[in-house]
Amino acid sequence: MITLYDCATAPSPRRARILLAEKGIDHRTVQVDLRNGEQMGDAYRRINPQCTVPALATEEGQVLADNAAIAAYVEALRPEPALLGRTPMEKAEIASWNWRVEFEGFLAIAEGLRNGSPAMVDRALPGPRNYAQIPELAQRGRQRVQDFFDALDAHLAGREFIAAGTFSIADITAVVAVDFARAVKVKPGEQHANLQRWRAAMALRPSMSL
Repeated sequence: MITLYDCATAPSPRRARILLAEKGIDHRTVQVDLRNGEQMGDAYRRINPQCTVPALATEEGQVLADNAAIAAYVEALRPEPALLGRTPMEKAEIASWNWRVEFEGFLAIAEGLRNGSPAMVDRALPGPRNYAQIPELAQRGRQRVQDFFDALDAHLAGREFIAAGTFSIADITAVVAVDFARAVKVKPGEQHANLQRWRAAMALRPSMSL
């Protein structure tokens, strides 16, 4: 059976949990205690030398150590419901918006959190090596999140979904990014009516409670 190496309190593995739920794929879950540094220990390094979650151990015995690889594998394993698009243009639009949400939203939040949290001193970047915080990046990250919310709100005017007129991996990434922004004390405001409407609609999907 597929095994997901997870952490219930972290945003990145939540993306994989939602994806697997939307696809209806049975899997085993192993929790990795990030708070106490289990990801840095020898046992987990043997599973994923990148020392990150999620990681997905496939039925073929390979370990996929990032959400991009996990999404590609799961989509190929179970094509329906299609979450990466069907037509060439759908695939392109969904990939583009998923990248934008990742870069403009998700990474901006991580930048703000990892460079500003006292709990993450010398852990400004995930992975096996320590990196010092840069306080200026924390401030920049929070501003980037505000800009991301503004841009996403404008994009969602008259739209039910992020891309291609259908629920996709871009919506999954965006839900987790919007919720993750609370970690840097940023959330959609009254001026983000479209974004709040979309998030409320996403909350009706059972997978989003994971």
